[in-house]
Amino acid sequence: MRAVAALLAVVLCLAACDGAEPVRAGGAATLPGPVPSGLAARPAPPGTPGAPVFTGTLTDGTALAAADLWAGRPVVLLFFSSWCTTCAERQDALSELARAYRDRVVFVGVVTGDEPADLDAYLRAHKAEFPVVVDADGTVSRAYAVREPGAVAVVAKGGALLRGWPGGLDASTLDTRIRELLLA
Repeated sequence: MRAVAALLAVVLCLAACDGAEPVRAGGAATLPGPVPSGLAARPAPPGTPGAPVFTGTLTDGTALAAADLWAGRPVVLLFFSSWCTTCAERQDALSELARAYRDRVVFVGVVTGDEPADLDAYLRAHKAEFPVVVDADGTVSRAYAVREPGAVAVVAKGGALLRGWPGGLDASTLDTRIRELLLA
């Protein structure tokens, strides 16, 4: 029995020490694929202000330009933190909604004030399979007037800021809003 345990420990050590970086939740692997052909998105109403343009770094260090995402499809920005109780209560359903809209509407998390290990554990626990920008200095949050986590913003294809919810909203309501505001 001890020999089996020792062998298992060696195998685990070798697997952990193989030099490969673990895949970080919220990194480049979660970026969307090509825009689906025939994606029907509602145009923004005339006079709708543009969304604040930002660049940032994903959890794995990959650079992201938000305008590149909303050039081809609508984007939902989820402002959250791993320590936010309301965020945690809503995250599983929001993660499922993000999977349901995968490639048609891009969900992008924006996180401020988190430790990398806490954020990674949160994203894995809630099966969040969307890109997450680490907003270390709060620049993105300030640009969207987000004072605390749990906020949501919807950006139309082309970059018009359609709507924001400072206190956030549940997945069912967000689903309804996506259908009303974004999808034709």
